[in-house]
Amino acid sequence: AEGAGSVIAIVATDAPLLPHQCRRLAQRAGLGIARTGGAGENFSGDGFLAFSTANRGRLPSDAPGTEPPRVFQVDALADAHLDPLFHGVIEATEEAVVNALLAAETMTGRDGVTAHALTPDRLLEFVGRR
Repeated sequence: AEGAGSVIAIVATDAPLLPHQCRRLAQRAGLGIARTGGAGENFSGDGFLAFSTANRGRLPSDAPGTEPPRVFQVDALADAHLDPLFHGVIEATEEAVVNALLAAETMTGRDGVTAHALTPDRLLEFVGRR
């Protein structure tokens, strides 16, 4: 059925983000998909995940036999400065979708149904009509 596919987007950054900020960043991937025409139809099982590598190695160890510190410090970007990251996720997701569409090859599947590849010229023709 039309729209019966799923999208999984993984957003990775080295910006110092806290878990709630990563969730907000992951949500923006849906906006990048929407820019390409995706609407999250009924049977679409879209999932978005974001993580930060900024504080890697700074979290205390839970290894047996070690006493973790009571308090430790991590860096975090202030919420007021997240907008450029939001825009970056939206644009990167949009570009990833377009790249995937252009990388696809024509194929014939079950019952002889053929899905044709999208050429750059055809994409430009379609975008020009909007």
